[in-house]
Amino acid sequence: MSLNKDGSYTGFIKVQLKLVRPVSVPSSKKPPTLQDARRSPARGPAVRRRTSFYLPKDAVKHLHVLSRTRAREVIEALLRKFLVVDDPRKFALFERAERHGQVYLRKLSDDEQPLRLRLLAGPSEKALSFVLKENDSGEVNWDAFSMPELHNFLRILQREEEEHLRQILQKYSYCRQKIQEALHACPLG
Repeated sequence: MSLNKDGSYTGFIKVQLKLVRPVSVPSSKKPPTLQDARRSPARGPAVRRRTSFYLPKDAVKHLHVLSRTRAREVIEALLRKFLVVDDPRKFALFERAERHGQVYLRKLSDDEQPLRLRLLAGPSEKALSFVLKENDSGEVNWDAFSMPELHNFLRILQREEEEHLRQILQKYSYCRQKIQEALHACPLG
């Protein structure tokens, strides 16, 4: 860590990638390896065609950041390093802490400063480390998806709706048949 003349400081933070879903990269390139990501930090122009793939499980990336670098900027830098073209809002940065044998995860707000948090926590990675995960707030951020992805979601929902409707109609048809059989079997009376 080094102190700058303006009072800010620079240093490295280590971020573990724990992504469950695949990420999108430009399809004109092969999926980047960790070595590729280290060599080409620039993010390309708007991408029309994408290829999806899974990042290596538990990959770790070290980033050189300023004390005023915000969590949102860390996420964007990580995505650039891996040439990921997905919307940065699909991801969140978490602080991970181990206390008394328990692991605690806390989602960082966009404005929190990871290097500052790392410095305040001390040298132990058990006290504080960072994890990049999908931003599962429970609510879907539809703005983060491309038009083809949205159309695909609509097709899937349409199929699910049709299947549920078929099952309901089949259930009531079966019930109607059984009631009619029972009515015919009962003597009028």
